[in-house]
Amino acid sequence: MILGRGEILKLVKSKKLIENFDKECLEGAGYDLRVGKFYSASGQAHLGKKERKLPDVTEIHVETLLMKPGDYVLIETIEKVRIPADLVARVLNRSSLFRCGASTFNALIDPGYEGTLTFGLRNISEHDLSIEKGARVAQIVFEEVEGETELYKGRYQGGKVA
Repeated sequence: MILGRGEILKLVKSKKLIENFDKECLEGAGYDLRVGKFYSASGQAHLGKKERKLPDVTEIHVETLLMKPGDYVLIETIEKVRIPADLVARVLNRSSLFRCGASTFNALIDPGYEGTLTFGLRNISEHDLSIEKGARVAQIVFEEVEGETELYKGRYQGGKVA
């Protein structure tokens, strides 16, 4: 079951579900996430059975990022989340973003994850796109987990970008 506005607000107050919360970003069944930082990812990467090498990540220090067609960046959110053991979260595109010809690339946010969120953004249009820090680019929705679970213990705990 996806949590509605009232449940999200209750969890923000009682369990600090979202830090840097802005009531203007609260929607009917989700919360709009805002751009906090931009990063470039470069260099060779490898995902193997037992090892992985991720690309090098460098912060892009601009207030407004100009994305040329085909450009890909990582975005770190202003918001920090604290996902309790009985919830997971999904990050979805906002319709304004795909109407501009861009799309996010995300993963499921596991129970027990705490920190900022990082996801990919690609300009898939044939036109330039500019995005300001603070812009709402994605929406997070929260869903209940039934049954036994395990809390997140991965390398990105705490909001690590790389």
